[in-house]
Amino acid sequence: MTYNPDIHNRRSIRLKGYDYSQAGAYFVTICVQKRECLFGQIADREMALNDAGRMVERWWDELNNKFPQSETDEYMIMPNHFHGIIVTVGADLRVCPNQTGAHQQTGAHAGAPLPKIVQWFKTMTTNEYIRGVKKHHWPSFPGKLWQRNYYEHIVRDEIELHRIREYIVNNPLQWELDRENPNMATNTTGQTHRSAPTDGNEPWRI
Repeated sequence: MTYNPDIHNRRSIRLKGYDYSQAGAYFVTICVQKRECLFGQIADREMALNDAGRMVERWWDELNNKFPQSETDEYMIMPNHFHGIIVTVGADLRVCPNQTGAHQQTGAHAGAPLPKIVQWFKTMTTNEYIRGVKKHHWPSFPGKLWQRNYYEHIVRDEIELHRIREYIVNNPLQWELDRENPNMATNTTGQTHRSAPTDGNEPWRI
């Protein structure tokens, strides 16, 4: 399938009116522009990071120093995208927005807004990747390293947190069916086989 940014960019599902500086846990996915595989490869159903992938890992760890009111949880760097959980320190996972986006409880500890954290992570990894292209001949990228938007999901309870952690850890096992995989297997008719789940039907939501 020919790349189409209008189709392959993850749509935003941010809750209207939700204050992302409030305490909580967030599942975040960030994708490389045009699904270029820049961070390594899947070998024997495990992710093997290259130097660029290890660089992304270092900046993920650095989030804890840059934003001490937040804490990184489970994560996985894939060949062309990144999954991670960001938790506000001291967050009570029982405190979550209701269907209208309003908080069910008040007095939650405020921290850096999630978009600010993600943007800092994208900026720092992009800058170092550019240095890697110049100094170490890493593959160059056209335009921007990361897609402009990103996917995010508010983790509402401990059960869902466990489910998402499991999904993240097992992501390399599903690479052949991953919708971000640019080398999806084709069937005998030449059509691309895409059995990966859609936005509203990920395994961690079941």
